[in-house]
Amino acid sequence: MVVNTIHWFRKGLRLHDNPALRDSINGSDSLRCIYILDPWFAGSSNVGINRWRFLLQCLEDLDASLRKINSRLFVIRGQPTDVFPRLFKEWEITRLSYEHDSEPFGKERDAAIQKLACEAGVEVMVRISHTLYNLDRIIEINGGQPPLTYKRFQGLINRMDAVDSPAETITYDVIKNCTPPIRDDHDDKFGVPSLEELGFETEGLSMAVWPGGETEALMRLERHLERKAWVANFERPRMNANSLLASPTGLSPYLRFGCLSCRLFYFKLTDLYKKVKKNGTPPLSLYGQLLWREFFYTTATNNPCYDKMEGNPVCVQIPWDRNPEALAKWAEGRTGFPWIDAVMTQLRQEGWIHHLARHAVACFLTRGDLWISWEEGMKVFEELLLDADWSVNAGSWMWLSCSSFFQQFFHCYCPVGFGRRTDPNGDYVRRYLPILRGFPAKYIYDPWNAPEEVQKAAKCVIGVHYPRPMVNHAEASRINIERMKQIYQQLSCYRGLVLTHDYIKCKRYQ
Repeated sequence: MVVNTIHWFRKGLRLHDNPALRDSINGSDSLRCIYILDPWFAGSSNVGINRWRFLLQCLEDLDASLRKINSRLFVIRGQPTDVFPRLFKEWEITRLSYEHDSEPFGKERDAAIQKLACEAGVEVMVRISHTLYNLDRIIEINGGQPPLTYKRFQGLINRMDAVDSPAETITYDVIKNCTPPIRDDHDDKFGVPSLEELGFETEGLSMAVWPGGETEALMRLERHLERKAWVANFERPRMNANSLLASPTGLSPYLRFGCLSCRLFYFKLTDLYKKVKKNGTPPLSLYGQLLWREFFYTTATNNPCYDKMEGNPVCVQIPWDRNPEALAKWAEGRTGFPWIDAVMTQLRQEGWIHHLARHAVACFLTRGDLWISWEEGMKVFEELLLDADWSVNAGSWMWLSCSSFFQQFFHCYCPVGFGRRTDPNGDYVRRYLPILRGFPAKYIYDPWNAPEEVQKAAKCVIGVHYPRPMVNHAEASRINIERMKQIYQQLSCYRGLVLTHDYIKCKRYQ
């Protein structure tokens, strides 16, 4: 019997450590690699131009890598449930492979596709490779419930089998016996579309600070590992002005789109640790970025309401205010607090901000100053942040708003002091808010306190050229801490919680 296979790329946009793709090659007479792009979704979704550009660059890079091994990527327009019955017939498909998706929407979609495949007599092969562990197994070990503290999660993974080694990279020798027929009109029918074709206005679009694709991801991984001094000590790097800028060793968007395998990253870190330290077991802190990602994936996997407050069993029901005008000022970097506005401007321009900058703007929007729901902030990050991942984005926002996982609501980030401590000279603010460039360092984080002659000398009068602060931080944060305290005191009556200042001490997702 002739075996014609489709490998369906979704997140795992790579040829290294792709066990579903590798296993599907065995015994195949032809293998077509596809990516399904829904043009309607492109036009209507809450995803910004930077994220779409990153995805398209990932697909272009994947197609270029497949060309080198005598294959191509087939980009198919439509929705999976409409596309597959047609492809099964047209290409006489007998086997379908893809990477396991642990998120509720993905599981629902995949169940529908498996049903269609079954009806068409198509064998389905699914492998886990977007996470380090089988998340269902973690939940099973925890008595059928997801762990709700990072400490508990760490205890559970200590009881798991070791992380599987990465699968070998797909090369020409591996795939040569099942390369697909490629027609001359392939680019017209199955090529990667441009941003313009998807309906985006690209005039004035700046160069990508984060170029998409597996090739870039693997180069960055090598540079990341070369930072031996940091890796040797496995200490969190000290925060400074440069930390706030996009780094050529940053990896988070590449992990999100699966251009970089989390398992490859995990094993490379392990190998490096052994080289540097010579003996002993690597500490869990070494894998912090990966394990936080894994923790949020685990808590989200069986919870379709994970990105909402209502109906979400892990989320505290907090009576947030609705204030569209204040939300827009925050999202557009018009709060009147230069540190907050610079962070939100960088996010909009480049699609990335440092994890401590995320803390600052999330705290400001929610429990710190504006008392607006974390759901609203999550949607803005979903649009603008290259590494926004359904599970990690929602989990981080619940965490930072003290709606779940973490209840240190008495700790509040100051929108003036935080920036001043990190970058005393104010270079970061000047970079992203050039209107404030003329202010001396003394006033750059609170320009409204600058004497009138200083404002005039800086060619920026507060209230005219740059907005006044939209809230009194000291007053707003005092009121909001009290609000949160009352909510948690009410909760403690129901749940028997004991509210102490060291309620949960965990390290944040990096």
